[in-house]
Amino acid sequence: MSSHQQPLISHLLELRNVLLKCIASVMLLFVALVYWANDIYHYMAIPLMQSLPESGTMIATDVAAPFFAPFKLTLVLGFFLAVPYVLYQIWSFVAPGLYKHEKRLVVPLLVSSTLLFYMGIAFAYYVVFPVVFGFFTSVAPEGVQVATDISSYLDFILKLFFAFGLAFEIPVAVVLLCWAGVTSPEDLRAKRPYIVVAAFVIGMLLTPPDVISQTMLAVPMLLLFEGGLLAARFYSKKDDQEPEDEA
Repeated sequence: MSSHQQPLISHLLELRNVLLKCIASVMLLFVALVYWANDIYHYMAIPLMQSLPESGTMIATDVAAPFFAPFKLTLVLGFFLAVPYVLYQIWSFVAPGLYKHEKRLVVPLLVSSTLLFYMGIAFAYYVVFPVVFGFFTSVAPEGVQVATDISSYLDFILKLFFAFGLAFEIPVAVVLLCWAGVTSPEDLRAKRPYIVVAAFVIGMLLTPPDVISQTMLAVPMLLLFEGGLLAARFYSKKDDQEPEDEA
């Protein structure tokens, strides 16, 4: 085996170990939470249940849905809770190849990205869901009974959770782009009109086809973009950074 192949194989083995640790952390959390799977699903269904009429209820059109839907939600919740550990494992994998000034940047980014991801999920659950479900149930035609399938509801809320969780990472993305020298805060400010349009397009693609959820995703994205511009002023790429800072 050549000297070039040995480092590659060692990196691949290390990457495999990182992936196995991440999967194991998710599965451990899933096993710890699976006993309360039905309670977790009930909690996630509260925003819809509060918007339904007094006689309204959720239904299961698939025979196995009452069993699998809560388990699927619990597995995804295990992944959400494991995000800090997953990010730490990614950090431990890439840290040896970073300069000292890069390591000083990564730690705040890991912490902020985790908090922003959770903030996006919380915003979707406590702000977006009540508004969206209240609107959908109020515009139902007369004579139509709203009875949402539990699997369809789960797919709907998971899509919104991921959409808002990822959208709230915009400040981190802005800081990374400016720090890497790909762009600058001044260039991004000059392109603000295009970014406004892009935010609504992304909101349209990531959310269900309704104006309310699209707007409620696009507006926070624009506010987070402005916050990222403020933070990027302190992390813009410096021309005088030299490799001798290597740890």
